Amino acid sequence: MRSSERSGRRKRWNGSSVNVEVTARYKMALLLPSSVILALVFLQAEVTLSTGSNECVARNFGHDSVVCECNATYCDSVGPVTLPPLGQYSSYLTSRAGSRLEAGRGLVQVNSTGAGLRLTIVPYQKYQKIRGFGGALTDAAAINILSLSAGAQDQLLRQYFSPEGIGYSVVRVPMASCDFSTRLYTYADTPGDYNLDNFTLAPEDVNMKIPLLQRAQALSSRPLSLLASAWSAPAWMKTNGALIGKGSLKGQPGGKEHKTWAQYYIRFLEEYAKYNLTFWALTTGNEPSAGQITNYSFQALGFTPEEQRDWVALDLGPALHASSHPRTHVLILDDNRLLLPHWAKVVLNDVHAGRFIHGVAVHWYMDTLVPAEISLGVIHHLYPEYYLFATEACSGWSPLDRGVKLGSWDRAEQYAHDIIEDLNHYVVGWTDWNLALDQTGGPNWVKNFVDSPVIVDAQRDVFYKQPNFYSMAHFSKFLWEGSRRVGVSTSQETELEHSAFVRPDGSVVLIILNRSSSVIQFEVGDLAVGYISSTSPARSLLTLAWNTH
Repeated sequence: MRSSERSGRRKRWNGSSVNVEVTARYKMALLLPSSVILALVFLQAEVTLSTGSNECVARNFGHDSVVCECNATYCDSVGPVTLPPLGQYSSYLTSRAGSRLEAGRGLVQVNSTGAGLRLTIVPYQKYQKIRGFGGALTDAAAINILSLSAGAQDQLLRQYFSPEGIGYSVVRVPMASCDFSTRLYTYADTPGDYNLDNFTLAPEDVNMKIPLLQRAQALSSRPLSLLASAWSAPAWMKTNGALIGKGSLKGQPGGKEHKTWAQYYIRFLEEYAKYNLTFWALTTGNEPSAGQITNYSFQALGFTPEEQRDWVALDLGPALHASSHPRTHVLILDDNRLLLPHWAKVVLNDVHAGRFIHGVAVHWYMDTLVPAEISLGVIHHLYPEYYLFATEACSGWSPLDRGVKLGSWDRAEQYAHDIIEDLNHYVVGWTDWNLALDQTGGPNWVKNFVDSPVIVDAQRDVFYKQPNFYSMAHFSKFLWEGSRRVGVSTSQETELEHSAFVRPDGSVVLIILNRSSSVIQFEVGDLAVGYISSTSPARSLLTLAWNTH
C-alpha cells in the first residue's frame, strides 16, 4: 500500500511538531480556575479519544526514534477499531521513521499480484488460543501514575485499558514489596504469626494499587485478568531471616512455615476480593532462582524445582482447593525460560503437584541464550495440557544498556521480536513489567532502574509513550482473548518475522516485524478472501486485519 493512501500525516521528530491547536489549548488551560480545568479535562479526554484520529505529538530525545507526548487534555489514539467489510482490509503501521499505529485501508484483490514473497494463511493449522496482554502495577508504577493530575491519570489509564486505547487485559500485581517499591515490607511482618492474625494489606495496596485497579477495570470493556506474584515470604519464615539475599522457607514442604506461606496467598486473595478484585491466576513466586544467589540485592525467595513441586502438592494446591478461590490458576516457575525444560519436568511429572497446576510462567531475560524451540517448544510438546504464559519483560535491565532511553526503536524491536517468537512457540499471553516509571526508571529502592513503555514527567504533568508502547499495542489491541494462532507458509526465505491469528469472530490478524533496513514488498494470500498486496517499510511493525465473511 502506498504511503499516500495511508490516513494520518507523519510527524517531524522534534518538540516543534506539537500542533498549534493543542499548544493553544494547553496554555489556555493554565489561565482557567481549577474547577473549570477539571471539567474540561474529562470533557476533552472523552472528545479527543472518541475521535480516534489524534496524531502523535512527537518529541525527539536524541535516540533513534521519537516518543509521543500526552497530557491531561491530549493524547494520540487510534480509537476503537472496526474492520471494513468483506473485500477490504485494515492496516496499522508503526516505524522507526515515526509512524505510530498509522491506520490505512485497501482492497483485497481477486488475483495474485505475482509478488516474489507471498505469506499464505493456513487456517487449518490450529495452535494455541490467546489469553491476553498487559503489564504490572508495581508500587513504582502506581506512584508514577498518581503523581499526575487527575486528568492525566485518566488519560494514561485510558491509553492502556480502554477500547480507545490499546486494550490491555492482564495486570500483574506484586504481593507486597519488590525492588520497584520504596521500602521493604510484607503483609505479615509479626514474628511467629503462624495463624496470620496480623495479616494486613499495606497502604500501597489500599491507597494506590487497589483504587487504580478499580479504575482500570471500569475503563476496560471486559473483566481484567489479574495475576498475583510474591517476591518474598516474611523474614521470620525464612532461613536467612531477611527479605533479601539467599534464603528459602524454613523447614520442609508440609511443615508449618510452608503451610503458613500457602495461607498467606489465600489471605491476599481474600483481602483483594473485599474490594471486588478477583485474581485469574497466581504464580508460585517471582524468580525462585534469585533466592538461591548469595548476596542477592533485593526481595527473593529461593525454591528448587523439587521444593516447588512439593510445596504445591502438599501446601499451596490443597489450601487453594479448600479456599473460597478454588478456580484461581496456579502458574509455576515465573522465571527465565533458561530454566526450561528441566524445571517443568521436575514439577509437572509429579501427579500430586500437576493436578493443581494450570501453566508455566516465563520471563524474557536472557532469552537469547536459549532457543525458543528447545525450551518453550519442548515443554509444549511434552505437556500440552499446561499453557505457557510470559509474565515479565522490560528493556534497560542489562548492565550494558541500562535505564530509560526515550524514543529507542531498538527496544521496540526487541519487544516485538520476543512477543512474535513466544507466540510462535505456544505462549498464550505476554506481560510487560512496570506500567509506568519516572524519567530515571524508578522509583526503585535498590536503584535497579529500567525502562517502561510509559515514562512520566510529573513536573510537567505529561507522560511519554515509548516506541515499545506501540509494540505492545500491535498485539494487545488486535489479538482478543480466544484468538487462535494459525499457520503461515512463505513462498521464499524472508527477513520478515510474522504471526497470524483467527479471532473469535472469524476475522484474521497478521502481525509483521521488519527489523531489516530494507523495504520489503510482499502479498498475503487467504483462500477465503483473496490477495492483499502490501509493503513492509524498513524497521517497522505492521498489523493487517480483515474479515472473512
